[in-house]
Amino acid sequence: MQHTEPRLNLLKAFRQRMHQALCLSAGPAGVPADGSFGVPAGDRAGVPARRFGPGAGALGGEQGSAVVEFTFLAVLLMVPVVYFVVTVGQIQGGSFAVVGAADQAAKVFVARDELADAGAAAERAVFLALGDYGHTPDNARVEVSCDRADCLSAGAKVTVTVTLDVPLPLMPFGDTVGLSAARLSASATQAVGRFL
Repeated sequence: MQHTEPRLNLLKAFRQRMHQALCLSAGPAGVPADGSFGVPAGDRAGVPARRFGPGAGALGGEQGSAVVEFTFLAVLLMVPVVYFVVTVGQIQGGSFAVVGAADQAAKVFVARDELADAGAAAERAVFLALGDYGHTPDNARVEVSCDRADCLSAGAKVTVTVTLDVPLPLMPFGDTVGLSAARLSASATQAVGRFL
């Protein structure tokens, strides 16, 4: 039995040194730093008893407020960030829409035989392409220009420009007020075939 007592003292001293080195106030799983197992907190020599509850120190009344503050700040900061990401997604989708719409409209225009029919077919192609991306025809404009007077003559180059106003997402009255996230524009040029 005499050999176990020095070992326990050595173990206690080792634990105390480790806790001091690691700046720990209590051991693992609630083991006190002084190594006194099973001794009530007030009975330890030189170790003051811990008090819990309101008024138990400088921060006693602050318990649980960190969760409330974190939740409030997370909502306050995350809502604008999420809205920004959604808006950037809308703008990116709109840029894909105008590029595809201009390309398809130019191809449809040069494939027609009559000028009036070509213009109407190009507009329908633009509105169909924009509709695939969720944009309405009210926010788009189509302009067709040619490098010569007869747009459908052999070798003529036809340029179709599509302009789109991308509305702000989740704005119920954005159309009536005229709010838009961006104005996007894309052009595509096609040549009329030499052999008709």
